[in-house]
Amino acid sequence: MGKRSRRRVKPEKVERMPFRARTFEGIPGECDLVALREFVPAATASLGLREGLAADGSVRFITLLPSASAGLVRPDGEIWVGLQVTHNFGDVSRDLAAVILQGLETEPGTEIVLADPGVGERLQDIVDTDSDLEVDVQEGFDFWTAGIDDPTGDVAAAIEQANEIVSPTVRLEEVDAAYWTQLGERQFLRWVMPYDEDELLTALARLRAAGDDRLGEHVRLIGSFRAHGLLVPVWEMHEPTPAAALEGPSVAFEGRLKEALADSTPLTTEQRGARNGLANRQITVR
Repeated sequence: MGKRSRRRVKPEKVERMPFRARTFEGIPGECDLVALREFVPAATASLGLREGLAADGSVRFITLLPSASAGLVRPDGEIWVGLQVTHNFGDVSRDLAAVILQGLETEPGTEIVLADPGVGERLQDIVDTDSDLEVDVQEGFDFWTAGIDDPTGDVAAAIEQANEIVSPTVRLEEVDAAYWTQLGERQFLRWVMPYDEDELLTALARLRAAGDDRLGEHVRLIGSFRAHGLLVPVWEMHEPTPAAALEGPSVAFEGRLKEALADSTPLTTEQRGARNGLANRQITVR
């Protein structure tokens, strides 16, 4: 074998989307998008698109679509984008943008099937950043059949199956991205917060050490999980508590939290211990 034949051929370098810790940063309703992507069972959310991109000017995000599909174009031309999907091509924001862009070229009444979209525009590039994300929590998935025919009954069967996994969920009205839910006999509040993770953890530790981290006598902060670069504190109710009863306490807590976030003094020994305890209870989802 000649020398030329023995030379190694360098593989072609494939361009990839750069990593971004906060998937939805810069998009209206960032925290709600994280919630709908990760733990809200049934909800829809509308968001405006960049001017001139679509005739109706908006897109609708759905927590879950039939068969966990990436998206579909409704008979009326509205684009529905699935958030809780099985695929992940390395950048969720890019994936969702690709579904929308593909939907703009898809005939009404057609499912959108997404392959690896490669490098390209992200949601941040195609949504109207001056619009508001309008979230509507649903009791189930019966809205799937609105405005469409289901002659075979396949969609109705899919709805029945999907509804079996829906847990009662309520979005609080007085604070952003906080969701009350009941899982079996237990009740929780999961609250996606837009702050830097380390700074938020430190602030929560200050409140815990002072005994100010509860949302009521029987509503205790039990830990948090991390998703898409954000921290999601979780409270558990040790007595039955409706979502409406958490509105006032959540507003009051938000005020205490902002004060703690503004506190730059070194942590005390007790506060450091509280911080370590909270850090040990973290789970990373994304």
